[in-house]
Amino acid sequence: MTTVTQMKCACEPCLCVVDTSQALEKDGKFYCGEACANGHQNGAGCGHTGCGCDS
Repeated sequence: MTTVTQMKCACEPCLCVVDTSQALEKDGKFYCGEACANGHQNGAGCGHTGCGCDS
């Protein structure tokens, strides 16, 4: 059996890969942070260098 420990952030435009043990889980999906998990309210990006997701 294989256990997934890392996956792409569930936010579609986000480029971040997150460790599932440290990710923010919301509705069964894993996100790299609050901005992605909350749909980028007020245009806030995830804040990770080089990503630029903010839609």
